[in-house]
Amino acid sequence: MPVADYATFCAMIDRARELHFCYPAINVTSLQTANAVLKGLADSQCDGIIQISTGGAAHASGTYLKNMPLGAASIAEHVHRVAARYPIFVALHTDHCQADVLNSYVIPLVEETEKRRAEGLPNLFTGHMFDGSALPLKENLDISLPLLERFHKSELFLEIEVGAVGGEEDGIKASGAARLYTTPADTLEVARRLNAVKGARYLLAATFGNVHGVYKPGSVKLKPSILKDCQDAVEKTYGKDARFNLVFHGGSGSKLEEIREAIDYGVVKMNIDTDTQYAFTRAIADHMLKNYDGVLKVDGEVGSKKAYDPRSYMALAETAMAERVKQAVSDLRGVGTTFFKA
Repeated sequence: MPVADYATFCAMIDRARELHFCYPAINVTSLQTANAVLKGLADSQCDGIIQISTGGAAHASGTYLKNMPLGAASIAEHVHRVAARYPIFVALHTDHCQADVLNSYVIPLVEETEKRRAEGLPNLFTGHMFDGSALPLKENLDISLPLLERFHKSELFLEIEVGAVGGEEDGIKASGAARLYTTPADTLEVARRLNAVKGARYLLAATFGNVHGVYKPGSVKLKPSILKDCQDAVEKTYGKDARFNLVFHGGSGSKLEEIREAIDYGVVKMNIDTDTQYAFTRAIADHMLKNYDGVLKVDGEVGSKKAYDPRSYMALAETAMAERVKQAVSDLRGVGTTFFKA
């Protein structure tokens, strides 16, 4: 099926909210990792989201260029070509883009979509994230509002973040003074300003103790009830239709019951990066350790071409990452939820 267009993605989000499951949004850095996500989703009969961070995009363009828009567009074009052969819907999204790189990462991609639409072609991406969490709320929304207006004209979803996710990922590190818990007052202001753009759809990454990075299970202290408090406040003031479609960042090390509690409070998209990175690399490390004298020319020998051929271990890495995607789908109650019909 082609990459999810606006109407399809709206239906995906509404379906997840209604049925209390969540889409895994898997960060990718290459064609191989994008293929792994598609395989894991298809094997699980679950729709999902492929997304690309600033660092992932720069990596995808190669170490010589390190061009974020070029790398992101290259992966997106690949997904557009191959997704049509999978029995699921997949959306394309960009991840954390802070204010200082907005004009050098997301805006060029939006301009590409605007150009494509003028030529009668489908959008390059389904949506983009602006991460203004490091800014005061007013400044965050002062940037988010015109973005939402612009996105709405081209049928793009906007994702914003209010409150900061702790830890560090992809070179983005929260300050020691970061507010790790979004407040009902924060979300009331988000609703007041962004809901004024009639008909526009957006996603809100509200924070409830989330931390990026690698942690042992139980180390991260989440308070999913914060999401309920925020949703209740917005519903009381603006009505049930104003309830947010929420995004869960920094989920590594979270307890399964906390993840599912967050889903019950309106989380429809959960970002996953650390765990799938590990699954990919673990398979490569296993291959190297088992085939040490094959991947290296030890003691003057010639090694084994079958062992050091990148296709051998990259295929193993893709399969391993796909298996981790399947676990994520199961954790998020998504198995068998695709509404794709062959």
